[in-house]
Amino acid sequence: MEASMATGPAANAPTTSEGILIGDKVYSEVFLTIDNSLIPEENLSPTPSMQDGLDLYTETDLRILGCELIQSAGILLRLPQVAMATGQVLFHRFFYSKSFVKHSFEIVSMACMNLASKIEEAPRRIRDVINVFHHLRQLRGKSDQLHLPMPG
Repeated sequence: MEASMATGPAANAPTTSEGILIGDKVYSEVFLTIDNSLIPEENLSPTPSMQDGLDLYTETDLRILGCELIQSAGILLRLPQVAMATGQVLFHRFFYSKSFVKHSFEIVSMACMNLASKIEEAPRRIRDVINVFHHLRQLRGKSDQLHLPMPG
């Protein structure tokens, strides 16, 4: 008898010889190749930010700033370099499908850093990640607050 470890909606989904039927799509194996892991060239330009009116130079500056922020936070969190690089890749990939105009690069970089630490098996507490990013923001002079506001 074959035991299944699946839980959630996929656990009760009917199976076919090709895979598992979820809704109207059949899911089977995952194939990772260089062709399906790279962002398609047609998605590289114009980016969602450009479509929202942001010029190329400003977008490039925001991408650089976001990656520098992830790198600095990773150093302060004592993360391995591979986790920082993973965070930067996540950051770039996010902004090839979403706009800098509609999403805060600081919040996205924080989320990417948190996710990358988990992916690379060097997890950090979310509170530590928040504190490090708050500290870096203070250093950049964007906040006059001395402490994080405590929940009331």
